[in-house]
Amino acid sequence: MSGVKNDLPPKPLPRAVVFDLDGTLVDSVPDLQAALNWLLPRSGRRTVSRDEVTGMVGDGVPKLVERGFLATGGLPEDGLDGPIAEFTDHYEANAAALTAPFPGAVRALEVLRDAGCLLAVCTNKPAGATAEILDALDLTPFFTAVAGGDTVPGARKPDPRHLMHVLDAMGAAPGETVMVGDSHNDVNVAKAAGVATVAVTFGYAHGPVTELGADVLIDHFDELVAVLGRFA
Repeated sequence: MSGVKNDLPPKPLPRAVVFDLDGTLVDSVPDLQAALNWLLPRSGRRTVSRDEVTGMVGDGVPKLVERGFLATGGLPEDGLDGPIAEFTDHYEANAAALTAPFPGAVRALEVLRDAGCLLAVCTNKPAGATAEILDALDLTPFFTAVAGGDTVPGARKPDPRHLMHVLDAMGAAPGETVMVGDSHNDVNVAKAAGVATVAVTFGYAHGPVTELGADVLIDHFDELVAVLGRFA
């Protein structure tokens, strides 16, 4: 990739940019790993590595907990409702202990905000943990709208209703919006909603990022603003 810096934004830019959270704006695996490694031994399971957890994230807390149990001996006989609730409570209380923005993310947000772009977050992470992270990292003021995986009843990425909820909250149309993410869920929800896509190569994709079908790939947030100029 070109490594073009964000300091001089091209004109014009898309009216709205929607970001995924985990694996896109922030590296949240350390806190997710810590929460799983708190939960699993309570059921007599082993702990899990960062690489294992990286391969589990992206589809929300229920799938993360399910994958954690499947990787360490199978599903519990009494189901997952209890472990999911325990994980959620523990994680939301500790969601920003180790989580940090990826290099260049904050600067990119600053440039886009100052250029007048509407910014939002659309994530499958629960809304409570999402708010905890954004607040702790001083990212909340950047965003006009934030939707977690439990914000729209019965709809989370790749269901286009999840992304359309965000666009409606911003007052933006699909044709003037770009989705920035790291996974098949991000690319697929954008395509279903008629939104252009940028995928980051440093996230948590389950498989080669080149096979996601995104319109453009970037290796670092330093490239984002220049790339977004292509979609204006």
